[in-house]
Amino acid sequence: MLRLLLSKIKGYFNVSHDIEDEQQTIAQISNGVSFRGTNLWVLIFAIFIASLGLNVNSTAVIIGAMLISPLMGPIIGMGLAIGINDIELLRRAGKNFSVATAVSVLTATVYFLLTPLSEAQSELLARTSPTIYDVLIATFGGAAGILAQGTKIKGNVIPGVAIATALMPPLCTAGYGLATGNLLYFFGAFYLFFINTVFISLSTYIGVRLMKFHRKQFLSEETGKKAQRIIIAIVLATMIPSAFMTVGIVKKSIFENNVRNFIANELSQSGTQVISNSIDKDSLILNVVAVGKEITLKKQTEASNLLKKYGMADYKLNVIQGEQSDSLLYLNRQISQIKTSRENEQNKILELTARTNALNTALADYTRYDNLSSELRGELAAIFPQVSAISLSKVTQAKRDTAATKQFVAAIITTDTKKRLTNQEKLRLTEWLKARTKADSLVVYPVE
Repeated sequence: MLRLLLSKIKGYFNVSHDIEDEQQTIAQISNGVSFRGTNLWVLIFAIFIASLGLNVNSTAVIIGAMLISPLMGPIIGMGLAIGINDIELLRRAGKNFSVATAVSVLTATVYFLLTPLSEAQSELLARTSPTIYDVLIATFGGAAGILAQGTKIKGNVIPGVAIATALMPPLCTAGYGLATGNLLYFFGAFYLFFINTVFISLSTYIGVRLMKFHRKQFLSEETGKKAQRIIIAIVLATMIPSAFMTVGIVKKSIFENNVRNFIANELSQSGTQVISNSIDKDSLILNVVAVGKEITLKKQTEASNLLKKYGMADYKLNVIQGEQSDSLLYLNRQISQIKTSRENEQNKILELTARTNALNTALADYTRYDNLSSELRGELAAIFPQVSAISLSKVTQAKRDTAATKQFVAAIITTDTKKRLTNQEKLRLTEWLKARTKADSLVVYPVE
């Protein structure tokens, strides 16, 4: 009876009847590792879209970018190549993966250098601290991906894996880290991308072996064992740091939850509202700010005695209330007002600086013709000996019958009465002066 039951259960989970032709699967995955032409341009556009999504904190835009990204191809290709001992496919997939990664980070860096929105939003910050959970997501996502690739029922698994494992956002965040000079963001995001890459490839490798794809033979058995050792070393080196990060995050989350429970269970009372709390880890003090009905000293002492129950045995409770809390709130308001005042002052300084620059530009525009007149005097003596003096100035002309004004450079030329300029010489002089002064409009006034 038990054997029959197990046989039926096994039948439900059996995928052998759905397995695709092995050579067709290998050919399909091998074709997807290439990053040239259209694939590369689609990747660049997807990176721009994902960067915009991170910049404006839009989850929908980020998901859209992940759906059109072709990054999964070479990653699954590397896992397949290791699974079937295809060194040539591994080299090709690794090369295309490196090109795709470099282009992605470069594109994101260029975007974040150009965008006026430089603040790190929550969607971006979420990609800077990888944990063991990211390892699990990448592992199960890769398993689903190779199962879909190796069977006839493909559905929309690959796009789903691309969204779940989030390959694009970490690369965009790495570009943000480079653009802003924040190396912690860069290394954190790139490590998350590396985790996804390694464990998607690992799941692909395991899936290929479970589906019993035919392996190419290594030249020696020792070479095969060496390759397996390298794979295990890479997996462990990738997983261990994320495990330590996860432990830290879990401990922090548990501690914060304990603080919330402590305040809710031990300090709450009718007529009192706890408006904030903070932890001073150096002095091991839990500061609680409360307004309304005061928490009695007896209640504070009883609550302090229960800190051990919430995992805070070494901490001391400090309740700020009454006049203290009023003073603290007043201080916070003062700080807020000072910040606002400083921002207003900075805006005024920027405005005055802009006005000063504009005035300096206008002044330089008017005074440069005085200096230019002195420079041209020597040149005129050699080119037009009839000219004995020159004066340049910027003129604004307003006519009586129209509201429009006209600006031009006026050149007053004093010539020798015995040697007058011919009409052709006047034309040449006008063209020469126009070129030397770089004026759009110039009028010459000869004076004898």
